[in-house]
Amino acid sequence: MARWHAAHWCCVFCLHLLEVVNGWLPPTVKIGAIFTDDQRDSAVEMAFKYAVLRVNRDSKILPNTTLKHYIEYAPRDNSFHASKQACLLVEKGVYAIFGPSDPLLGAHVQSICDALDIPHVETRLDVERHAKEFSINLHPHQPVMNAALRDVMTFLNWTRVAIIYEEENGLIKLQDLIRTPPNMEIEIAIRQGTPDTFRHVLKEVKSREIFNLIVDTRAESMPTFLRAILQLQMNDYKYHYLFTTFDIETFDLEDFKYNFVNMTAFRLVSDSFHVREILRQMEQFQPVGHSIISKSGVIEAQPALMFDSVLVFARALTALQGGAPLEYSSVSCGREQPWPDGSSLFNYINAVRELRGLTGPIQFSEGKRTTFKLDLLKLKQHALVKVGEWTPAGHVNITDYEAFYDPGTLNVTLVVTTNLDRPYVMLRQGTNLTGNDRFEGFCIDLLRSVANFVGFNYTIMLNPDGIYGLPDPETGEWNGLVRQLIDKKADLAVGSMSINYARESVIDFTKPFMNLGITILFKVPTSQETRLFSFMNPLAVHIWLYVLAAYLLVSLTMFVVARVSPYEWQNPHPCTAEDDVMENQFSISNSFWFTIGTLMQQGSDLNPKAISTRIVGGIWWFFTLIIISSYTANLAAFLTVERMITPIESAEDLADQSDISYGTLEGGSTLTFFRDSKIDTYKKMWRFMENKKPSVFTKTIEEGISRVLQGNYAYLAESTTIDYIVNRNCNLTQIGGLLDSKGFGIATTMGSPWRDPISLAILELQEKAVIHTLYNKWWKDNVGSCNRDDKNKESKASELGVANIGGVFVVLLCGLAFAVCVAIVEFCWTAKRNAQLDKQSLCSEMVEELCFAMRCHASDQRPALTRHCDRCMTPATAGIPRGAHDPPPLNGSQQMAGGEPHYAVAGRYCFTPCRDSEDNGVMKMMELSRRSPLPEYES
Repeated sequence: MARWHAAHWCCVFCLHLLEVVNGWLPPTVKIGAIFTDDQRDSAVEMAFKYAVLRVNRDSKILPNTTLKHYIEYAPRDNSFHASKQACLLVEKGVYAIFGPSDPLLGAHVQSICDALDIPHVETRLDVERHAKEFSINLHPHQPVMNAALRDVMTFLNWTRVAIIYEEENGLIKLQDLIRTPPNMEIEIAIRQGTPDTFRHVLKEVKSREIFNLIVDTRAESMPTFLRAILQLQMNDYKYHYLFTTFDIETFDLEDFKYNFVNMTAFRLVSDSFHVREILRQMEQFQPVGHSIISKSGVIEAQPALMFDSVLVFARALTALQGGAPLEYSSVSCGREQPWPDGSSLFNYINAVRELRGLTGPIQFSEGKRTTFKLDLLKLKQHALVKVGEWTPAGHVNITDYEAFYDPGTLNVTLVVTTNLDRPYVMLRQGTNLTGNDRFEGFCIDLLRSVANFVGFNYTIMLNPDGIYGLPDPETGEWNGLVRQLIDKKADLAVGSMSINYARESVIDFTKPFMNLGITILFKVPTSQETRLFSFMNPLAVHIWLYVLAAYLLVSLTMFVVARVSPYEWQNPHPCTAEDDVMENQFSISNSFWFTIGTLMQQGSDLNPKAISTRIVGGIWWFFTLIIISSYTANLAAFLTVERMITPIESAEDLADQSDISYGTLEGGSTLTFFRDSKIDTYKKMWRFMENKKPSVFTKTIEEGISRVLQGNYAYLAESTTIDYIVNRNCNLTQIGGLLDSKGFGIATTMGSPWRDPISLAILELQEKAVIHTLYNKWWKDNVGSCNRDDKNKESKASELGVANIGGVFVVLLCGLAFAVCVAIVEFCWTAKRNAQLDKQSLCSEMVEELCFAMRCHASDQRPALTRHCDRCMTPATAGIPRGAHDPPPLNGSQQMAGGEPHYAVAGRYCFTPCRDSEDNGVMKMMELSRRSPLPEYES
């Protein structure tokens, strides 16, 4: 007995020493697996065995440790037996238990592992949201899978969906899809089906015209479901099936490939070179009669997850090397004593990072897998192809948009409804035209390009009522093209059909092929009549009056300031310093002359000398500088640019008046815009249009054009339509800018599979400038376009005529005539005064003065007349040179009191300065009385 104890302790010591050498790992690590009876020798079991073998053969993973596996089986409907099998594995000292994949059996096994602190590695779908202790699940969590399905639904723009599930927990699995976010308007029909009721459920879905289906069935029931689709002829392009299974590649889809049925599903197993190499090696391991990989070379999701789970466990053991020693698992179900090292091993498994297996990258958080990648597969004409991928971080990423509809040799004819609308859709001029050849226009060319790109045939059908579509305000029923699509009488609607919220709620639209807005069509305003005095237009009438008032005010101010300021009074004879006579140059007439001279930019010989008068003059010069410069600049625009009389300039002008009527196309989106607008101006316009009698709405655009040409009417329509009309009719023009912003799109039925392919075609045509070329073709390059730009250019560069500036010549002539009249008045007035002084008749005086003025060789100097004065000066003093003809000086009795000599005046005139008592102290040359004439001083 003593020897036996000594040997026992010796063995324990040796094993402990071996653990230290191996990095605290025992030489053999036991693991257990539980499979259901129907999984005996299945691909899942074979994948588990191969994974253990691969780890043991790889010297880099566990070089000194060997994995030893134990496998037990349990019926699917016997959870008690599964619990016993789990306890049996625990008593064998396993470090972890793998499986089973059945949800009911897995829950019982997990509870045992939780009680004994043994890691439980699962590969099943778990619908429970809360975390479980000691449970590591490699299968993506169901809430995350629901997010992936929702992203695909959003990308496909599904608005009506039918969910068909088979198992009882299927509704629990897809509950997140049923709870759609508030911002998603989606109608969901939920039906549970079995292999016996699949046909009945699909028939109901077909009768409700639901074309988008989410299918959640068991793998063994999938062939029955596919056969029911074929029996009900739900295998055409209208239907789109989204499967929740990861094994869509393992089913026979031969009957669906060439009917262009839309089938989409996720794939968990990656298609990388690393995965293909593992599968090749795995295929060599397969014993005779058993297979892990299908005949098509595809591995299912469950075997792949089981393979990755063993790799995860081995990676955790590798990380455990060098840590605390891992004791043997010596627990049992009979004792409620957990394994002390179980929690440490679980933490290492949960901390596995940067591991890439058959199912992609692997990472955990609280036992749930957080890192993985799903490939999005789409059935095309020849096979299932990868068209994108989904990750929890990046969500859906489509890499092949064209794969959602195969543009191959497709023998599908779509019914296209449209309205006649220039230049979008027009009837071709000619005889013996049938079918689609009857039509031409921008949308016809666009439809032809899209059909060639996507790959379908089409038949164009005219809409009988000619309306695009508008809901009835009382019943909510639609009319026009929208009604045709709702009733499934047409597949597409093409034309100048704008995209708006109301239409988008009942039908689908593609990407817009043209962006536009509402604007105003109006008759070209008449040119402003050229007026003779149009040169006065640069300044308003009241500005001219203000300038005249400023001229009077400044002139009077200059006169008053000059007379008040002492510096404006100057000695007229600077050589006579003792002269007591002062002269002021700014008389009332001179003040007005100085002001008008500077206003006309001509100046005068009057210069202010005092600071005050200079300030007045400087301010007036600055004023005239601004006025003249502004007038000159504005005059160029008024005389060279054609002035138009435009009664309206914008929508606000239309709303603020009632003389000009305005309306829109009846039953169009423009009418809907004004009817539903919340802007006060547009609401006011809608009330006017709605209550106007007779009606301002038109049946066709041609009717609206005719009413505009008649005058006193404005037409509200899309800017592209108005551009086309204006380019071809020079009597029409566009008023104001765009009232809104929207786009034209091709309409499809709700949930139509053609929407996305056509949208891709439109984007492709836009990038290649095909749509822009079509726009130039139908808007600008056709014969009959109005050459409006050249006309405007000529009008701006035309020379000025008499009609533009003739008024200036009229003003000149009037001024000359007025000056002549004033000269005549002055002449008559002076002649009358001189006649009174000379005591002769007025006629003789006027004849003498006129003869003197008309002499061609007369001197440019003449003596001034004087009247009687008491004081005379010598001729030299008076500015007359003394000569031989000078009169003799007077005698002493004839001299003035001041001692200055007087001269006898022999001639008719004499010069003498005299102080006039009425001249306010201003020294002037006064006229002497007429006597004998003086000698002429012509030389």
